Amino acid sequence: MPGFELFDEDERRAVSEVMETGVLMRYGFAAERKGRWKAREMEAAICERAGVSHALLLANGTAALTTSLAALGVGAGDEVVMPTFTFTASFESIIAAGATPVLADVDDTLCMSLESASRAVTPRTKVIMPVHMCGAAADVAPLREFCQERGLFLVEDACQAFGAKYKGKSVGGIGDVGCYSFDFNKVVTCGEGGAVATNDAKVYERADMYHDHGHDHSNPDRGLEGHQFAGYNYRISELNAAIGCAQIRKTDKFITVLKRGKKAFRDALAQVDGVTFRRLPDADGDSATFLSFFMPTEALARAAAREMKAAGVEGVFHWYDNNWHYVRNWNHLKGHSFVHKLSSDVHLPESFDFSASDRWMSRCISISMKLGWREEDLPAKAANAAAAVKRALVG
Repeated sequence: MPGFELFDEDERRAVSEVMETGVLMRYGFAAERKGRWKAREMEAAICERAGVSHALLLANGTAALTTSLAALGVGAGDEVVMPTFTFTASFESIIAAGATPVLADVDDTLCMSLESASRAVTPRTKVIMPVHMCGAAADVAPLREFCQERGLFLVEDACQAFGAKYKGKSVGGIGDVGCYSFDFNKVVTCGEGGAVATNDAKVYERADMYHDHGHDHSNPDRGLEGHQFAGYNYRISELNAAIGCAQIRKTDKFITVLKRGKKAFRDALAQVDGVTFRRLPDADGDSATFLSFFMPTEALARAAAREMKAAGVEGVFHWYDNNWHYVRNWNHLKGHSFVHKLSSDVHLPESFDFSASDRWMSRCISISMKLGWREEDLPAKAANAAAAVKRALVG
C-alpha cells in the first residue's frame, strides 16, 4: 500500500528543489525560496482532487483532525460521535480539542452506520465523525442528511482513504470538513503529513491561523502579522510537502495498481467456502488499499491469520486483536490513562459493550495490498493466501 514503495526520481527531484533554496519552512523567506512553495503546490493539488475550495497541509493526520475540530468551535462540553473501528488518533484529537468522544458501532462496511450514530447522539453532540476505514468510503450520504437535519457538523476522517470516492465525490470533500493523513504508511505519503479540506472559507481561515500559533498570514514580515486568537504549531515542512507533491501526481496510478492486486486476491478467496466480503457502499470508488473479508467465527479468523502469516502472506491484520485500531484493546482509553489531567468537561466512556461491532470485527481479516508487487506474481500470491485460509477452515 505505501506510496514509498514506488519512490523514484520525481520525489528526489522535488526534495532537491527545496534543498537548493535552503528554505525548509513553509512560510516566509520569499526571496530565498526562488518561487518554490511546495506546501501551497500540494494544497492546490488536494483542492483539485477533493473538489474543495480550500486545503491546508499540516504536520500529520492527527493535527488535521484536531485543527478541524478547533476551527469548527468544538470544545468543552461538546461531544463528537466516532466509530469503534479507527486509529486511536480519532479519539485523541477529540480529547485534545477538549471535547468528549462518544463511540458508535460499526457494521459490515467496517464503518459507522447512521443507525449506530443516531443512537449515540445526545443534546451535547456537535459533530458526527465517520471514518472511511481501510481505503473505502463509509455510507456517508445518510449521515450527511442526518447532520443537516439536526444542525450537526459532519467531519470526515478520511485519513485512511485519500483517493477513494463515494458516489462520484472524493471522500474528505463531502462533509463540512475532511481530514487526510499522508504518513509513511499511506498510499500517498509525505513521510509525515496531513491535511484539512473544506468549502467553508471561515473554517479554513480559522484552521490556517490555529495551526500556526494564530498567525493570520497577512504580512511578509511574520513578526508584524496579526493574531486574532491563540493557536499551536502543527505546520508541515517544505521537505515533507515536496515529497507529497511528487506522490499526489501518481494517485491514479497507485490506485490502478492496488485494484489489480485486490482483484487477484478477491477472486482467489471468493472460491473458498465460508469466506464473505466487506460490504462497500461504493465499490467503484474503493481505493483498494485493503481486501477485507469475514470468516465464519472468531476462532477461524485467528486460525486463518496464523496460517497466512506462516505461509508468508504479507500485511495480514486480524483487527480484533490489534492494539491500535479497535476499541477492544484501547486500554489507555478504557483506563482513562493520560499523562496530564483532563478537564472535568471531558466525560470519557465508562461502558465498552460493543457486541454489535464485535460481531463483525472478531471475524474480520484484512490484507494490505502492496504497490511493489509485480503483476506476474499476483496469481501465486493470491493462491497462497486462499490455500492458507482453506487450511484454517479444515482445521
